[in-house]
Amino acid sequence: MAKNKGATRALQVLNRAGVDYELIEYEHSEQMDGGYALDTSRVLGIDPHMIFKTLLATVDGRPVVAVVPASGRLCLKALARAAGGKSAAMVAPHDAEKLTGYVRGGISPLGQMRQLPTWIDASAEQLERIVVSAGKRTMSVAVSPADLAGLTRARFAPIGT
Repeated sequence: MAKNKGATRALQVLNRAGVDYELIEYEHSEQMDGGYALDTSRVLGIDPHMIFKTLLATVDGRPVVAVVPASGRLCLKALARAAGGKSAAMVAPHDAEKLTGYVRGGISPLGQMRQLPTWIDASAEQLERIVVSAGKRTMSVAVSPADLAGLTRARFAPIGT
């Protein structure tokens, strides 16, 4: 388990819980095609199916967190179904920053300003470890999907395409 003084809130959550994780620090490309998560995949040479992006949406007007592979997209209809709602919509980036306390491209499912209902794409259950943001644009963590789900009280559902 990595320890880091002055860590982000996401790392503080992992450290307090005693969860095994790998801290990954890197620099993004000057030009990003496809967003931060896909760029992280390219820069690190990690399969984009193992890098998961954290997105904020609303289901029937209530904010929720969706964690999906960088290689795909969030299916809003599937998210609404998983959350027991009728419709889902993406949250504007500025509002996502306000809800989580993180900047766009560095939003982590861990250590957000308040605990929001969270869903992780079911494809993560097949992987030993997934990579998610550690709460900063140039920092990620590799963690087991089960540990991530436990710390965020997330549920697994087929929400990605």
